[in-house]
Amino acid sequence: MRYDPDVAPSAAQWLALDEAERMAVVERSHDATTPNLPLHIAIHAAVETQIAMNLPSVVDTVARLQAQGLNRHDTIHAIGAVLAGHMWEMLRADPAAGDPNADYFAALDQLSAESWRRDYGSPLGAG
Repeated sequence: MRYDPDVAPSAAQWLALDEAERMAVVERSHDATTPNLPLHIAIHAAVETQIAMNLPSVVDTVARLQAQGLNRHDTIHAIGAVLAGHMWEMLRADPAAGDPNADYFAALDQLSAESWRRDYGSPLGAG
């Protein structure tokens, strides 16, 4: 499978790959000089998997950010930035505190192209 972050992969084809295969196709699409490449690849793969799984908050956020002018690749980065922050918070949170995804989905629902540019500046890494 060939991966282009500016073109949505077939959900069925994406989900048919195991996690290592997903990360390998993402890696082939990125420049080896991308900062923190292994983490960058993992976040890309996770966001693509959430899109392929048709998670409503994620799919809605993709549509909203693209309507606000972000290209698909930058949209993946914006969602990935929220996901990375959410993962950090989960590491620090009490595991019995309830549904850990509720805060993530709420943050996505608040994400805009403007807030991503303000909070994160230019796209994360070169690719």
